[in-house]
Amino acid sequence: MANRNARIERKTNETDVLVELNLDGIGQYEIDTGVGFVDHMLTHLSKHSKIDLVVKATGDLHIDAHHTVEDIAICLGQALDEALGDKKGIARYGSTSVPMEEALANVSVDLSGRAKFVYNVEYGTEKIGDFDVECIEEMLCSFANNGKLNLHITVPYGTNSHHIAEGIFKSLGQSLGAAVKITGGDVPSTKGVL
Repeated sequence: MANRNARIERKTNETDVLVELNLDGIGQYEIDTGVGFVDHMLTHLSKHSKIDLVVKATGDLHIDAHHTVEDIAICLGQALDEALGDKKGIARYGSTSVPMEEALANVSVDLSGRAKFVYNVEYGTEKIGDFDVECIEEMLCSFANNGKLNLHITVPYGTNSHHIAEGIFKSLGQSLGAAVKITGGDVPSTKGVL
């Protein structure tokens, strides 16, 4: 089996981002984005997907976290797409429901090669610490678009914004880990390509 890893670098006037991932890892991570909450969420993503992940980022955090978060997600999506290659043998789908204290996060993934993002989540606060919760939706949408995947996220209930977000990233990790797993030898599509 070919190595299923990727390295993506993105440098703009606003950010400098490096993402490395290995789909056949054990959930090891090295995360340093300058945004503590994002570091926390990406460690959950790596740990629960068993995808080894390195994310290093610097950005214009004196403005806010928006550009940094978006560019990390762009790189993460591109790295996933590159590491998947021709997608031969992957399970393709993953769907998980994860409870996090009082919140429940449902995440479904289809590594279809077509981007679609559905996000049914409400937060009780506009911030988690000093992090704008609206950046979570932006991050996940950019990840889905650049990773060329269907990503559906629903949180039917939950009151603590931190628990809601953490549940989402844990569930995304579980779902993504299931979807990238090698379960056969052919491309899982009647079209023959994804």
